[in-house]
Amino acid sequence: MASRPDTDDYLNLFLNDVPLMDVRAPVEFGKGSFPSAENAPLMNDEERHRVGICYKEKGQDKAIELGHQLVCGDVKAQRIEAWKRFTTRHPKGYLFCFRGGLRSRLTQEWIRDAGIDYPLVKGGYKALRRFLIDTFEDIVETAGFRILSGRTGTGKTRVLHQLPNPVDLEGIANHRGSSFGRQVTPQPAQIDFENRLAVAMLKAHHKVGGPMYLEDESRLIGRCSLPESLRTKMAQAPLLVLERPLPERVDIIRADYVEGMLADYVARDGEEAGWLNFRDYLLSAIDRIRKRLGGERHQKLRALMEQALDQQGASGSTADHDAWIESLLRDYYDPMYDYQLSQKEGRILVRGGPDTITDYAKNQHPR
Repeated sequence: MASRPDTDDYLNLFLNDVPLMDVRAPVEFGKGSFPSAENAPLMNDEERHRVGICYKEKGQDKAIELGHQLVCGDVKAQRIEAWKRFTTRHPKGYLFCFRGGLRSRLTQEWIRDAGIDYPLVKGGYKALRRFLIDTFEDIVETAGFRILSGRTGTGKTRVLHQLPNPVDLEGIANHRGSSFGRQVTPQPAQIDFENRLAVAMLKAHHKVGGPMYLEDESRLIGRCSLPESLRTKMAQAPLLVLERPLPERVDIIRADYVEGMLADYVARDGEEAGWLNFRDYLLSAIDRIRKRLGGERHQKLRALMEQALDQQGASGSTADHDAWIESLLRDYYDPMYDYQLSQKEGRILVRGGPDTITDYAKNQHPR
């Protein structure tokens, strides 16, 4: 079989989720990589640290020599085995290091000695990241955006996925975007978030085309920060305002933040620990907005929440949660949202229920 050439076709790699083998050290991978990348390092963190010091003090040749001393024998055999497993699972993939230099060439050489030709990404992580940053900024500048807005609990994310060209910011950030928005799995690192967002927008731009639909978000989604250029563009984009009656919104919040979150915690931690962690999640979420609620209102809502949790623990019923959910929506989230929306009146294209919003969007952008 003819060997495949090394590549600098970054667009194809990202558009088609081509599997990537990241041979950088785990600490580098942890700071940020790409959605289709897996870490199979040439050196672990300690080895990389020692080689780096040697490089600074004695130059490249001595650093390479030390690297060969550290990664040899059984250690080298284990690393090569991990790479072989990756190449077997992903015969159409590529490998990369930081700059597409020494580490990826050495990995390539060792895999070749084991009988496998495997290509690398020219320019490595640095070139891939630069490509994403530049392409993202180009798309933000040239693409059209439509913003799906609506009060808390209207089920915006569910409706977003029925629109013609959605980019789910909360899904990419793994956070629902409010004090209660934490998920049971951790959020991505900031660079991972930016890379995932850029890849999602790349696909929306090249594979679907037409305006992108985004959910109305503040600057921070949990601890992930939206790029400033996108925030600016979103603040000027036309709005679709999703509306639902309060009882429906209470049902949605209960389903997502009470029943759904409990199920997620139990799936992760087991019955007993899952229940305790879920309880802690809800109470700490209300405590995080204590200052904005004011002491008295916070105390009242917390008492209602504790009562609902006790009832749920005793009987399994989630009905008592409706009291604090309704009060929080009506007295806290709604006035805040209504004020913000009053500043944006001129940008509203359509307002109404889920069907009104989806029909409008689909009529604007027939496929």
